[in-house]
Amino acid sequence: MTKAKDPALAYLDLFFPIHYIVGMQIEDTLRSGVLTRQQACILWTIRVQGENGQMMRRKDIERAMASWYEVTSSAISKSLRALTKPPLDLLQISEDPRSGREKLVQLTPRGRKFVEGMIRNGVALMDIMIERLTDEEIANGIHFLTRVTEVYQDIRDEHGDRINEVVTQTAA
Repeated sequence: MTKAKDPALAYLDLFFPIHYIVGMQIEDTLRSGVLTRQQACILWTIRVQGENGQMMRRKDIERAMASWYEVTSSAISKSLRALTKPPLDLLQISEDPRSGREKLVQLTPRGRKFVEGMIRNGVALMDIMIERLTDEEIANGIHFLTRVTEVYQDIRDEHGDRINEVVTQTAA
């Protein structure tokens, strides 16, 4: 193995524990014992990518969900419907005034409170992990993860939906 591949392999070996162990624990914490993984992802997507962290077009939610999960449009609709009905009542769906065919998904007041609770739970979990790190490790970790995200977004912007195809061709 060449020296240039050592860091790539080391990062690859970290993927499983970061994604499936740490990431799933963070996700479980955000779910608050109430939501499915998909429902938590929908709320978090609205928080991070939505207008003012509160509203998003349904098709944009579907696009984001499809890029992370192998999920059908009907499964997303089912998750969204469950979030609009009791006992959850976290979302409301309305017609987009800009397009009669498009729907807007918006947090209800109860939904905003729930997302605030998700944040509190996530911060509490992260505080437990962060207290074992030095200030330098925290700063370096935030910097590294921010840069990896930026680099990936650049690559995705260059190659679009073909990223796996491009990487597979490059590796062959």
